[in-house]
Amino acid sequence: MAEGPTINTIAERAGVSIASVSRVLNGLPTRQETVRKVLAAAEELGYVRNAVARSLKSRRTHQVAFAMADIGNPVYLAMVRQIQPVLKAAGYRLVLHSTDAIVADEIDVLHSLGERYVDGLIMSPLRVTNEHLKMIATARAPVVIIGSVPEGTRVDNVRADSRTGVRLAIDHLYELGRRRIGFVNGPLDTVPGAARAAAYGEALKERGLPYDEEIVEVGDFYRAEGARAARALLDRAPGVDALMCANDLIALGALDVLRAAGLRVPDDVAVVGMDDTDLAAASWPSLTSVSLGSAERGKAAAELLLDRLNDMDSQPRVVTVAPRLVIRASTAGEAAVLGVRGETSGETVNIPPQSKGGTP
Repeated sequence: MAEGPTINTIAERAGVSIASVSRVLNGLPTRQETVRKVLAAAEELGYVRNAVARSLKSRRTHQVAFAMADIGNPVYLAMVRQIQPVLKAAGYRLVLHSTDAIVADEIDVLHSLGERYVDGLIMSPLRVTNEHLKMIATARAPVVIIGSVPEGTRVDNVRADSRTGVRLAIDHLYELGRRRIGFVNGPLDTVPGAARAAAYGEALKERGLPYDEEIVEVGDFYRAEGARAARALLDRAPGVDALMCANDLIALGALDVLRAAGLRVPDDVAVVGMDDTDLAAASWPSLTSVSLGSAERGKAAAELLLDRLNDMDSQPRVVTVAPRLVIRASTAGEAAVLGVRGETSGETVNIPPQSKGGTP
């Protein structure tokens, strides 16, 4: 019977040392390019690793978890599509958790890191409580948070600049001549809901428009809730000429309500969403939306986690992904050419150990 591939044959195929192959297969910190070469060579040669023996020896499982609020939300699917290939290239499997934005479930996921069923966790919580911060500070495995946390929180963090995103949307609507711009938001006790509510008020003020509670409605980040909230707003204030919606699902619900009411989009009411999910381009009319870089945030989070696994002692980092306004028919009409406004790059900085304060 022919012998199977060994670390010697893998090293020869990959063009690296036997020691490098051993480090990769045992889950020890190694340059990502070396990891890629070794895993590619191992797959070509049909090498089968004994995962149980390896994890016992190295105390690594080569699994990473991603905990998200709603696995059916296209935002998180876009993140998964980027997280998985980055982790796979480094030899990690991805485990998914859908927490339904229930804080207790998220705390349970953080607590379970002590069981070492994964080597690290990427989490995107809608609410960040003191209990979250306490569990993050004492986590038994590396954690990366997608979403805003208080400044000084010692955790690798990927953020969207939704405040700038809302301003881009309001500026666009203003330039189109809209002056009574309603706002349909998600829960104010969530990080995105609070940030977008503040940004809406700030953007109106910058344009000299009054803030009117009559044209603001709070619902939840789901299509049905978006429809309910939009209906309530329109019944109360039928004179609005635009709707700024806190995410695309809310905006799709608003479009449903406007169609049912016989209102034309964008002639009577222009509509803007946030997130620029696949649903935005596929809706009718196609939806103008603020891209918050879901795919970029997922990729950045995976890269931060891999860096942390290879260097547990480095300073935490924050990556901010800049927003872009993607202009479609729901504001500019069907004859409009797709347009994009805004920045396309993010910034990475170190968190000073003693910094305080916070921004959403």
